[in-house]
Amino acid sequence: MKKLFGKIRNKMEAVVMNMKNAVENRKGEGYVDSGVKILIAVVIGALLLAGLYALFNTTIMPTVTAKVQERFNYSGH
Repeated sequence: MKKLFGKIRNKMEAVVMNMKNAVENRKGEGYVDSGVKILIAVVIGALLLAGLYALFNTTIMPTVTAKVQERFNYSGH
């Protein structure tokens, strides 16, 4: 009976040690965090580029085009 309890105790200690090592192991930590950060950066970058594209096409480029045509429309007065 002592041997049986000794084996059970050893098994329980091994399980506890494995669980402790698994909890303390930080080797794989950060992969999900890094992936989420990269995904957020890509989405924010895409939104920023879309906003700049819309701004250039609706506001800036027509104004620049009008000014350039105005400057090159020299009538010779």
